[in-house]
Amino acid sequence: MDKKTFKIGKPKSVQKLAALLALVVLYAFFAIFGNNFFTWDTLVSIFDASYYIGFLAIGVTFVIITGGIDLSIGTVMMCSAIVGGTLFNAGILPFWLSLIVILIVGALFGLLNGVLVSRLKLPPFISTLGTMMIAKGLGAIVSNVQSTNFPLRTSEYGWFKDLFRTANNFPVGIIVLIVVGIIAAIVLNKTKIGRYIFGIGSNKEATRLSGIDVKTWESSAYIISGLCAGLAGIAYAATYSTILPSSGQGFELDAIAGVVVGGTSLSGGVGSILGTFIGVFIMSTLKIGLPYVDLQPHYQTFITGIVVILAVFFDIYRTSRSAKVKAPKADTKGKSNTTEKKQLQNKI
Repeated sequence: MDKKTFKIGKPKSVQKLAALLALVVLYAFFAIFGNNFFTWDTLVSIFDASYYIGFLAIGVTFVIITGGIDLSIGTVMMCSAIVGGTLFNAGILPFWLSLIVILIVGALFGLLNGVLVSRLKLPPFISTLGTMMIAKGLGAIVSNVQSTNFPLRTSEYGWFKDLFRTANNFPVGIIVLIVVGIIAAIVLNKTKIGRYIFGIGSNKEATRLSGIDVKTWESSAYIISGLCAGLAGIAYAATYSTILPSSGQGFELDAIAGVVVGGTSLSGGVGSILGTFIGVFIMSTLKIGLPYVDLQPHYQTFITGIVVILAVFFDIYRTSRSAKVKAPKADTKGKSNTTEKKQLQNKI
């Protein structure tokens, strides 16, 4: 397994540049044809729509790079926020501690997903679909099917709102999102966790044969995803204040779409946080921009589906072309697995 297993290759860079160009063209289109789209308030709205989806997308990028999927992040985001908000409103926990609880609940759901996928060998689609329903039901149970309210700006906890948007409408949250993205990129590209996650996604069996504890490192990707879902819950609560029970389903699709459009391969082994950022802002610009050209938001679902299909088609085409280039010759085919194992050991 060569260095391309862990680093961004040329074809992926092309897809990332294409996504960036698409974002610029999309924003320019709405600015030209939209009614009063090119304003500061509209840009802030795009940022607001990007915070929680962005955190979800950052986390699920780790999972998709392993070749897995996490369908639970949307409802886990809401469930985590409901648990933390309910404990605060009931006077059980101080506000700052309830925020930590939100992160812990998200991480615990991630751990559950990791155990189901890596230890019990359940298919990621099925296991995370199950935890999605568990999180949706748990949020309704904890809140007694009542909405959960977080402090308003006028309360003594107004600083919570200022974490993502100040009183004078400055989107501080974009700074928070960028900082989290930088940390995630460092973990993904500069640490042992990231190298092993890329290795699992590229060739899980070769990684296992190289002496790597695949179960532990695969679980870590789901824990990171759950932790980011908890962070997304905080961002959503700070932006919108009210959390509805049994909600959140569908947000995971926006996040996964952003990840795929940004160039992360659903087959695993390829991905980047920067590409995810670009994909998320494409999804957010679509969501906010469509009403400005007299199209209702539900058109976003239709258009997003087309965009995702095109992105997946491009990824499959790129992967097949790359496989043809890397395919071993017939007379060396029997030695390919041994050679790959040795190369992976040297790399890791």
